[in-house]
Amino acid sequence: MTQIQNPILTGFHADPSILRVGEDYYIATSTFEWFPGVRIHHSRDLKHWEFVSSPLTRTSQLDMRGNMNSGGVWAPALSWHDGTFYLIYTDVKQWHGAYKDAHNYLVTADSIEGPWSEPVYLNSSGFDPSLFHDDDGRKWLVNMIWDYREGKHPFAGIVLQEFDEAAGELTGPVRTIYEGTDLKLTEGPHLYKKDGWYYLIVAEGGTRYEHAESVARSRSLEGPYETDPDYPLITSRGDDTLVLQKAGHGSLVETQNGEWYFVHLCGRPLNGTYCTLGRETAIQKITWTEDGWPRLAHGGNRPAEFVEAPDLPESTINELPVRDAFDGTELHGNWNSLRVPMEESWCTLKEAPGHLRLYGRESLSSVHKQSLVARRQTAFVCTAATKLSFDPDTYQQKAGLVVYYDTEDHVYLHVTYHESKGRVLQLIRTKNGQYEELLHPAKRIIQEGPVELKVSISYDRMQFSYRTGDESWQLIGPELDTTHMSDDSAADVRFTGTFIGMACQDYSGKKRPADFDHFDYKAEGVPNTEQAVTK
Repeated sequence: MTQIQNPILTGFHADPSILRVGEDYYIATSTFEWFPGVRIHHSRDLKHWEFVSSPLTRTSQLDMRGNMNSGGVWAPALSWHDGTFYLIYTDVKQWHGAYKDAHNYLVTADSIEGPWSEPVYLNSSGFDPSLFHDDDGRKWLVNMIWDYREGKHPFAGIVLQEFDEAAGELTGPVRTIYEGTDLKLTEGPHLYKKDGWYYLIVAEGGTRYEHAESVARSRSLEGPYETDPDYPLITSRGDDTLVLQKAGHGSLVETQNGEWYFVHLCGRPLNGTYCTLGRETAIQKITWTEDGWPRLAHGGNRPAEFVEAPDLPESTINELPVRDAFDGTELHGNWNSLRVPMEESWCTLKEAPGHLRLYGRESLSSVHKQSLVARRQTAFVCTAATKLSFDPDTYQQKAGLVVYYDTEDHVYLHVTYHESKGRVLQLIRTKNGQYEELLHPAKRIIQEGPVELKVSISYDRMQFSYRTGDESWQLIGPELDTTHMSDDSAADVRFTGTFIGMACQDYSGKKRPADFDHFDYKAEGVPNTEQAVTK
């Protein structure tokens, strides 16, 4: 029996929405403040997945300048009908405190690889919207609705409203069709129709260790919906021995052979607590009871690390080499920027052929104009290295290698300038918003020319090193803890994962450039399958 090992998408890939079109399977996942918006992976066997598309590539579709940490794109929902792909997404501007400033949109495309349309605005009443295509051709939007008022539970239930595609707008009454279970925090709705039943699946319990997925059904689209008496369908709550924690927020798919599967987010904690890779995507096989309720095929409601694969021909995937030599005209799809597109004005492969040039802009704490290009950390054990040419003439100019969670948590080995030493290396850490310099004094760079920087990560530890010319690698700075770069280390909730990449700052406003010759990324135990281009 062929098995699938979870997670199927390692590293930060949260809130999976799965879709089958013929023999092709697609999963869309959240990207939050990272650009381009939404990631779509493709498979033909549910086991091997390749990145194929990021639909939201233009600021006209997604303008996240100023969005707070863990804002941006929440919980995309991917569907297909009559030759058209539909993608629903939320752009969350602000989510702290009583209010949620969250705007829901729809884009469409004839091909999964695009081009994707300009957005159609839907509503701002809540988040996690999903589009349901009924048998009669009508389309319906479901989303959770947010209630900020005192004395009310903010997760106020799941609402339903018809979408008039010809007019490009929602129409008719807004109906609350489900208020959830005693697990509370009901969100992430998806609707399905099977054997005359409308099935509504929802995430509950919050996206931390109490997370879960519940199922309800009705003979009528508008309800009333009956909760599965054996809810939840899946959860990790209460069992810290499970490899896959935080199980919940997912979606269902039926194979062309009539088998059913459920994809869901999960987390793999270090030291029992810290999910430095972020929330990942896993898959479970589903069976149906005689009275029509979905169940995990292996029994119970706990997520399995190993799952029976479907009866489909096993496919293969292509892998990128360890080194990205920046010798093309476009960046590969594994590269991401923060909040804004990777535009020629600050990020270019053309001005120094064979190099990625970054022009210095704002700090790593900025939510507006960072010059940072990074990729997901996809394995607990990995190394990343780069070689850069950079000649600063003030301490306000920096460029180097960064391990980045968000503006509050990152570690940065960089080349900068010291008034009496000239070019120096400095290692800085921002931990829970507190800045500190870890080299006292900064390390003088004696040789002229490029500098190579490397970080080696092993579970909850990381160590930086450097070299110039033909020298051997030399350790620099102390061995550091990685766990502060996780959803779980902050005082409040947050939702992304660790990235590793290249950055350049110029606080003087001169836009001093840094040229990166290459970037190496080697992950232990997982393939490097990012194939599409995004620039």
